[in-house]
Amino acid sequence: MRFLLDTEQRAFAESLDAMLSAAGTPAVIRAWGRGEHKAGRAVWARLGDAGVFALGAPEAYEGVGPLPVELALAFVELGRHAVPGPLVETVTATVLLAGLGDPGPAKRLLPALVSGEAMATVAPSPGSYALDGDTATTRLTLAPETGELRLAPGHGPVRHSLDPARRLTPLSPGGDLLAADPSLLAHALVWARLAVAAQALGVGLALLDRTVAYVKQRTQFGVPVGSFQAVKHRLADAKVALEFARPLVFGAAVTLDPADAAAAKVTACEAAYATARTALQAHGAIGYTAEYDLSLWLTKARALRSAWGSPDECRDVVLSGPQL
Repeated sequence: MRFLLDTEQRAFAESLDAMLSAAGTPAVIRAWGRGEHKAGRAVWARLGDAGVFALGAPEAYEGVGPLPVELALAFVELGRHAVPGPLVETVTATVLLAGLGDPGPAKRLLPALVSGEAMATVAPSPGSYALDGDTATTRLTLAPETGELRLAPGHGPVRHSLDPARRLTPLSPGGDLLAADPSLLAHALVWARLAVAAQALGVGLALLDRTVAYVKQRTQFGVPVGSFQAVKHRLADAKVALEFARPLVFGAAVTLDPADAAAAKVTACEAAYATARTALQAHGAIGYTAEYDLSLWLTKARALRSAWGSPDECRDVVLSGPQL
């Protein structure tokens, strides 16, 4: 399947790319990992001004959506630049709040989320960790078995994941009950997996671009490493995997079908993870160093692989879908 973006959609993606390139995200990511959020919040505010967080919210709550295709476009660029923060979680919280039968919480909380003034985080199950609970002002906890959605009153101590910029916090139990509707949670999970898939695709594309540029410069035996057949084949495999994932991501954005979103997530995340392995091998020892910018994308590719559903969980969703 081939997806053609219109002029406005391409311009939107290009504007985000230009804005994030100018932001110097590697320094922002490192500061975020140290708990220094000022630069990250400045980027977040610019994303809000660009309308990124309005894409999942209807006009009734000051949004412009729901526009899942544009959201996927935005998250590819967010992944390409490895922007830190609870990006997927804020979109997921937006979808959850907008879908409540009682409009009160949405009217109270969504305007600040849509504008980029505030952040949200979501714990995908009771007892699990939520991303950046210390910086988020809206904290939601889910109980998929019962369909309960609660507004958590606080958070516990920060812990780091494999990706230093992914700061994990347990959310306090209890809190106001907002809904008990499994279908609401299932719909929000589709958006979460779509956003993760698009973000992973962007991470993989960035890793591939950086690695291609590097192997053209690095030499062995007096010739560029990129001239070796083995390196060419590995990079070609990475390129094919990422390009195969791209239509699945945008196809899921069109259908918003749970199986399509799960297929997009597992395919894009596995492609990004395979590209990360290729990038690390092509770079050699320097790829292992935290000071080298490549590491910011390597760790993110690994972390996204299990975010909002492991590969096995997503495959199970695909296999349990309607059979032809």
